[in-house]
Amino acid sequence: MAKDTIRVGFIGAGGNTRSRHIPGLKAQAGVELAAVANRSVASGRKIAREFGIEKVCADWQEILDDDSIDAICIGTWPYMHEILTVASLEAGKHVMCEARMAMNSAEGHRMLAASRRHPRLTAQIVPSPMTLPFDQTIIAMISGGFIGELIALDARIAAGSDFPNPNAPFHWRHDRTLSGNNIMSMGIWYEGMMRWVGPMKTVNAVGQSVVNHRRDESGRRQASTIPDHVDITGELELGGQMRLNVTTVAGLAAYPIDIHIFGSEGTLRLYQAPGGQTTLAAGKRGDKRLKDVKIPKSKQGVWRVEEEFINAIRGKEEITHTDFATAVKYMEWTDAVTMSLRHREVVKLPLMGN
Repeated sequence: MAKDTIRVGFIGAGGNTRSRHIPGLKAQAGVELAAVANRSVASGRKIAREFGIEKVCADWQEILDDDSIDAICIGTWPYMHEILTVASLEAGKHVMCEARMAMNSAEGHRMLAASRRHPRLTAQIVPSPMTLPFDQTIIAMISGGFIGELIALDARIAAGSDFPNPNAPFHWRHDRTLSGNNIMSMGIWYEGMMRWVGPMKTVNAVGQSVVNHRRDESGRRQASTIPDHVDITGELELGGQMRLNVTTVAGLAAYPIDIHIFGSEGTLRLYQAPGGQTTLAAGKRGDKRLKDVKIPKSKQGVWRVEEEFINAIRGKEEITHTDFATAVKYMEWTDAVTMSLRHREVVKLPLMGN
């Protein structure tokens, strides 16, 4: 794209959009914040005043109808992602869509197909951020033979977890009509793990809703049909196997994040003690214990989603975090987890041809 100025419209402006995307895009040279359409005009006006956005729209169609707008940042809940992404691409707009990609993989495939119909338009899904500082090092160590042949990835994610609280509020993430098949933070972590060891080829899952109902904003009890504790096992395409436990109802977990990558010659561990920093440790055959790995700043990935998006529009780089094809892979895996939970069976991946 040859234009010096890129005008961006925002559809949905939740917490991540306000804390990251709007400031991140505003910081890019030659970017103008053109318009916002939020859940209400009043909330849109508040956001516009806070960040200096030019125009407040009553609905998202106004933004797509504005020929002066070049790109759309979609910050809604997943139930609107496919509708808005496809409509934006058909309107000739570049798209950065908040994660998770969609409600399910069928929607994700339609989003991918729309992006392929418009190859000159940039299409990006906001990536999983938690492993960014470690990805380069973990990938290099595995690719360089540090662990030998991969045996297993074993992960326990209890970040933010506590003993079950039946009085906790009903969040949109507990509502399948808004979040689809996405369960807690499992897709975010799986996306990061795919960068290290590739995707799974089989999925076998068990899970439960320990807190099986919550009260919504009106005080009415709502069923919590999305699990709050899951165990997922299966085989990896690259060989070896994987086990992932994600929970929000385990109290006093010793390590909120504890991920081991076991190989025939070495082991990697990404872990976080309560209140501590996430750390990478490593050890080889013959070592008595794992030792923390010091990663130089130059090798630590950082959040640069908005910069990557604008640079891709300008033809300066390609989207790596995260392109639609990668996002469809984690959406197929997400669907496979739900299918396995429902039918108590092993599900093979991929579900559809990409």
